[in-house]
Amino acid sequence: MKYIGAHVSAAGGIENAPINAHKIGASAFAFFTKNQRQWQSKPLSQESIEGFKENCALYNFTPEQILPHDSYLINLGHPESEGLEKSRDAFLDEMQRCEQLGLKYLNFHPGSHLRKISEDECIKKISESINLALEATSGVAAVIENTAGQGSNLGFSFEQLAAMIDGVEDKTRVGICYDTCHAFAAGYDMRSTDGCEKVFADFESTVGFEYLCGMHLNDSRSEFSSRVDRHHSLGLGNLGMNVFQFIMQDKRFDGIPLVLETIDPSIWADEINLLRSFQTAV
Repeated sequence: MKYIGAHVSAAGGIENAPINAHKIGASAFAFFTKNQRQWQSKPLSQESIEGFKENCALYNFTPEQILPHDSYLINLGHPESEGLEKSRDAFLDEMQRCEQLGLKYLNFHPGSHLRKISEDECIKKISESINLALEATSGVAAVIENTAGQGSNLGFSFEQLAAMIDGVEDKTRVGICYDTCHAFAAGYDMRSTDGCEKVFADFESTVGFEYLCGMHLNDSRSEFSSRVDRHHSLGLGNLGMNVFQFIMQDKRFDGIPLVLETIDPSIWADEINLLRSFQTAV
């Protein structure tokens, strides 16, 4: 079964996220458990925690269908000790919030070397940061998102993602969220069926589908291999529609959250219905 949804607003309280997902006909959703552009946030109230769980149950969202995202400020590969510790503390807080909510995943951008340390050293720091968070929590998997490779961000190649996973001690609690826009911008060409087959065969051999915990389904305003992260609505960008048809018709992508982060929330319900239509268009 395909779980399809979008990254919805949690304005007014996280308990509103499942309501907002239900309104667009979603069977999956992503959300922020706190303000994604601030380091500090108030702890989750018991009222919000209970309201979130009640609304998830009401609208039939299980933990397997939910892919929360951490703060954009966090850099688990930060080259400086102060920034690294601040990021690690904030990441642990995010993991603990997911733990409180009974969730299974926490999606995050891995980190950046800021051109101050080597890629290998940065990857090692990212893996160590994940290990520290996993040791202090239980039940929640750290889900690394592939990046477009913009600036000094790492995680844009399958080899880098595999190296990050390799450094994680508990392989049962680490995974990948595959963003189609990011992969395209990083140089993975999915514009044709042959291209999709080659890219996902490469993913299987380098990373492994056993680590795929979720996907972000986004078209790209940026050019192929541009290393620029710019999302677009489905079929309106340079990536095109083929990859989304491919994903919807391939059972390897069943049972994980398939989440839209496209640029026009007003058409998310239409995009969800479009994706569902591809399942029957075989």
